[in-house]
Amino acid sequence: MELSFWDRLPKIKGFAERLQNILKFSRVDDNLLDELEMEFIQSDLGLELTNEIISEIRKRKITNTPELRDFLFNYLKAILENLDYRLDLLEDRLNVVVFIGVNGTGKTSTVGKFAYYLKGLGYSPIIAAADTFRAAAIDQVKIWGERVGVEVIAQKEGADPGAVVFNAIEAARARNKNVLLVDTAGRMHTKSNLIEELKKINRVVERTLGYGPSENLIVIDATLGQNVIRQVETFHNAVNLTGAVLTKLDGTAKGGVIFNVVRRFNIPVKLVTIGEGVEDLKVFDPNEFIESFIPEVKV
Repeated sequence: MELSFWDRLPKIKGFAERLQNILKFSRVDDNLLDELEMEFIQSDLGLELTNEIISEIRKRKITNTPELRDFLFNYLKAILENLDYRLDLLEDRLNVVVFIGVNGTGKTSTVGKFAYYLKGLGYSPIIAAADTFRAAAIDQVKIWGERVGVEVIAQKEGADPGAVVFNAIEAARARNKNVLLVDTAGRMHTKSNLIEELKKINRVVERTLGYGPSENLIVIDATLGQNVIRQVETFHNAVNLTGAVLTKLDGTAKGGVIFNVVRRFNIPVKLVTIGEGVEDLKVFDPNEFIESFIPEVKV
């Protein structure tokens, strides 16, 4: 049997295996719930959601593990339901996708991988190098553009990011491109001037095209666990995020943070990445994820 995407990730697979071992006990008692609580917290589910789940188990007086497994599966699945996980890309216009996030999350490499993914679907992408704060950032996105065969529109270090985006929109129109991917600076979420720059990029898109970005995607380093929540909150308040990208899932990430991002901000995880290869990106499938996170118990 072929392993799913999530089953190939060591930390998430390890959590699922430990959860299976807990659920092999026949009765639900305080010791089992203590173990379950520890596993959920260590899986980056967060203290608030973990306490809520344990409290609900006690309230429902669940006493056998098959019933417990079904409860956990349905409870967590309900968090992920009722959101549209599809990418909002239309065929009859230029779609602008803005990638947002702090330094070191893998934003630029995600832009490159996503451009490669879109080409495989028949789209015609182009990239805007709107991280103009560092010359190295412009060079990095150009390298990714060459690697995946996608043109990069760039200016010199220190240029106005809004002007770069405007020029990229004009270039996209002239070349009949249908997706513009905007690589923005790695912004510390505490820097208000940089947050304003993101707002300006959104305004430039809306003024130039008559509509805003199709997607404002925050790129999250999944290995940081619950530490990403404040980042998401600040950026969401600034530019109305439409989705999240989780990177570095092949490292120490345990996956539980997905539930908190979706639950607290009502935004879907749309993309996930697991490595540095051009093909190491996939569209997030909530059903596939929950089935790996809360697996069937093997007797």
